[in-house]
Amino acid sequence: MDLANHPCFNAKMRGVYGRVHLPVAPRCNIQCNYCDRKYDCVNESRPGVTSAVLSPHQAMAYLDYVLEEVKNISVVGIAGPGDPFANPDETMETLRLVREKYPEMILCLATNGLGIGPYIDELAEMNVSHVTITLNAIDPEIGSKLYSFVRHGKRVLAPKAGFEVLLEKQLEAIIRLKEKNVTTKVNTIIVPGINEDHIEAVAEKMAELKVDILNCIPFFPNKGAKFAHIEEPSKESVVKIRKKAAQHIPQMYHCKRCRADAVGILGEENGCAINEKLQECAELPVICGETRPYVAVASQEGVLVNQKLGKAEELYIYGRRDNGEIYFVETRKTPEPGSGMQRWEDLGQMLSDCRALLVAGIGDNPRMVLKKKKIDVLELDGMIEEAAEAVFEGHSTNFMVRRDIKACNKQHPMAGLCCG
Repeated sequence: MDLANHPCFNAKMRGVYGRVHLPVAPRCNIQCNYCDRKYDCVNESRPGVTSAVLSPHQAMAYLDYVLEEVKNISVVGIAGPGDPFANPDETMETLRLVREKYPEMILCLATNGLGIGPYIDELAEMNVSHVTITLNAIDPEIGSKLYSFVRHGKRVLAPKAGFEVLLEKQLEAIIRLKEKNVTTKVNTIIVPGINEDHIEAVAEKMAELKVDILNCIPFFPNKGAKFAHIEEPSKESVVKIRKKAAQHIPQMYHCKRCRADAVGILGEENGCAINEKLQECAELPVICGETRPYVAVASQEGVLVNQKLGKAEELYIYGRRDNGEIYFVETRKTPEPGSGMQRWEDLGQMLSDCRALLVAGIGDNPRMVLKKKKIDVLELDGMIEEAAEAVFEGHSTNFMVRRDIKACNKQHPMAGLCCG
């Protein structure tokens, strides 16, 4: 097993090396009864909490900044705020981007284990060397008390049936991870009155599966969770449980219940500059399909972004040369009005090689259709060249955003957040 430079797996490294968690996984596939998922609570340090959710490319911009400003970062991890494999596309794309740009980094995941199975081969190929799985019980009678539901595929399963599927997938994942020589840690939450007398049995089973280290985490009551009324286990009981578990498997004693956006040395809070940068990166244009070479613009004269899409009889198309120069490609006539939604379907097809559309205004229907076509829509005022450069570079366009927009079309980022 490789514990050398990972501060979560090796206590000797906790004050030497730091980690950065990239919050790219907002959704979850289970509901733990001890978990209340929050989007932004800067004073809390626990899983499921983050100040922003990033797309993979936003996460890379954020990571570039963190590695420049924070020294001795050895680990890049994904730990939520939901579960990485309830968000497999975002998780895997982020890992691929990090591995390509920073090949020396330790890549790490924390998951409930339900959905990781189909991705283990690729994770091993990418040298994702450390995985943590939260496994709280191996007895269905106990496990069914810990979860409200489990969503597996298209099915939402009741507690007992859901736990049985969850446990099956967790054990399968651990076996396969170890076959792939992935260093594996198991987190087990000590919930008084539920599983506190069951932890040793979990430890025995994890030792049998050759898990590298077990992290027995004291339950912490979270307001709004089903178990909010349960008190924390006493320090004495936690020590006793860990001693019993340690007879079977090495223990982690220095866990800090890290946030999904944690940066730096374990136990240190994110600084103001880090938090501000996280928020800034969350506002970067989310450009789908960066291989698309062009940007489309609604403009009256080809200089400014100053025309609403519905009024535009043609769109200006721009590209960027290898030296960074923005250049005009051509104009494209927009589909004629009168065909309803088909007009916007045709427009989406016409712009299939464009990564973004810059307009002074747009209706809900074309926005919805273009979003499905993975064409990002930005409502702006300003110079075309300046706006296009910001899009191609992935810089914020907030300084150009129209201020007369009556309604915000962005979904509130708190929607659907969950804890892995």
